[in-house]
Amino acid sequence: MILLSHSPDVFPKVPKEVNLTLSGHVHGGQVRLPLIGALIVPSKYRDKYSQGLIEEKGKQMIVTKGIGNSILNVRFNCVPEIVVIEFE
Repeated sequence: MILLSHSPDVFPKVPKEVNLTLSGHVHGGQVRLPLIGALIVPSKYRDKYSQGLIEEKGKQMIVTKGIGNSILNVRFNCVPEIVVIEFE
């Protein structure tokens, strides 16, 4: 079972029956400073669910950084991406 959610903030409440959650919304933080991380992440969990594969309590979620931006028309140290998932 795959769950599509605009925001990764739903992840802690996703039932274990869901095999994979796919999300975006936070754009990877858009502006990421070395040693500090993302400056602004539109999530109550801040940088915790901002990008990549997250594995927690037997669940998996992929959060893509996407190709666009939000609020500011800038990206720094946060390369845009399109994620391709192959199922076998």
